Amino acid sequence: MRASFLRLPLSCALLLASAPAMAPARAAAPAALLPATGFADLAARLLPAVVNIAVSETVKPGEPDADDPDDGPNGDGPDAGPNGQSPFPPGSPFEKFFHDFMNRQHPGLDPNGPHPKGRRMHALGSGFIIDPSGIIVTNNHVIKDADEITVTLQDNTELKATIVGHDPNTDLAVLRVKPARPLPSVPFGDSDHMRVGDLVMAIGNPFGLSGTVTTGIVSSRGRDIHQGQYDDFIQTDAAINRGNSGGPLLNMAGEVIGVNTAIYSPGGGSIGIGFAIPSNEVKLVTDQLLKYGHTKRGWIGVRVQDLTHDLADTMKVSATQGALIAGVEANGPAQKGGLKRGDIVLTYGGKPVDGHSLPRLVAETPSGQTGEFGILRDGKPQTVKLTIGEFPQPPEPAKTGAKDKPASKSPAPSKTPPAPKTPATTLGDTGLKYGPLDPATRAAAHLDATTTGIAVLDVTPDSPADDHGLSKGDVITQIDQAPIASPEAFAAAIATARKSGRQSVLLLVQNADGQQFIPLPLGGS
Repeated sequence: MRASFLRLPLSCALLLASAPAMAPARAAAPAALLPATGFADLAARLLPAVVNIAVSETVKPGEPDADDPDDGPNGDGPDAGPNGQSPFPPGSPFEKFFHDFMNRQHPGLDPNGPHPKGRRMHALGSGFIIDPSGIIVTNNHVIKDADEITVTLQDNTELKATIVGHDPNTDLAVLRVKPARPLPSVPFGDSDHMRVGDLVMAIGNPFGLSGTVTTGIVSSRGRDIHQGQYDDFIQTDAAINRGNSGGPLLNMAGEVIGVNTAIYSPGGGSIGIGFAIPSNEVKLVTDQLLKYGHTKRGWIGVRVQDLTHDLADTMKVSATQGALIAGVEANGPAQKGGLKRGDIVLTYGGKPVDGHSLPRLVAETPSGQTGEFGILRDGKPQTVKLTIGEFPQPPEPAKTGAKDKPASKSPAPSKTPPAPKTPATTLGDTGLKYGPLDPATRAAAHLDATTTGIAVLDVTPDSPADDHGLSKGDVITQIDQAPIASPEAFAAAIATARKSGRQSVLLLVQNADGQQFIPLPLGGS
């Protein structure tokens, strides 16, 4: 969960749901796009291909449920409640809609009754049919951890669904149902052709209200909302709420140009800022899920970050955009191909890149192909060609069944004496306090036994060190791309930099999240 979004809740939250809100039509729009009947004909053609998705899950004692801020209705977008309880105010019309729907899906369920094998959680979402044989696309967060998935068509036909494949990295999933007859479907459009201001339509099931249609425009392109390393969202002003997750965002030709996934909202409802996964990415992922059951992404084994102006100034390079390589995985494709930590990737396949776009472009490259990287190394341009590898598949987490025996209690940990206090050194007015690297800090930062460095013991709030991203518990392993052996060596390097007139130094910092370069202004004495 991250701040600012209700799939990542905080003061302003990102609801995993999505859809566009009614916006004025463009004055210069062709008459063909604005028929006298409004959007009625288009909606009538598309509605049969959009489905309601109901999921249920057994939550065992001790497992996170809908009340968990990282995994509940406020965090994941679909309407949900433990034991089928309504997320709406008692006595409200929406509460009746919710219970009527859940009673149809699970006859005899007592929302307040006990469940001996664990509590039942239920959630609602949306999806759309892409093949008449019964292939459905939705969001991964709609169906993750589901014991049972029920798809309801526009004519109220209910079908049990199975998961063909899912991809948490892009939040997409593919389901399969077995219909008695071919189903209506919708085609994918080319999301790259969508421009800011283009009209769009969203269809979904907010709060279980099936077949809800909203319209709006493309508000922006290429949004990074910090959901993952492949973020490239279409922003729309269409009205999107809980339960819209997984529904389609469509152009005026009736083609899917996005999958509604999240909204930005301070109170949990739509304020006209919604996000959809572009259809070109959706099509690539769904094709792989259908073919392999999982995704096959290109991979080179590097950790990159944006080349900021501060980093460029500190590194004394003229480039203003690029992807700075902060880490290279041992024996990975990048290391074998000659890329190094500190290289600045300016282009990939001839296209300009930054720290956000490079991982996505590499991921879209089939493994085995040759990738061409235009880089700066020590301020000089070079070209590096290497063979793209395949992203390693993480092992599927084991899912415990209802009959599993509870784990035995671990013995209480023995009390250990507190670690001796580490001596701290303050670096002038930078706000940085540092000291020797102790075993606990080394372990927390996932450092190997051979890497040396110093520990960040404290950072003064609103200081230069704080402003540039240093935090207590970080480990500084390099200064100006030279290893640090001790606090004394770090102090000597700072003194040398100041003596030479340097205004800032380049630190390589490692913590539990990985490695990154941080420019640290030296300030005064």
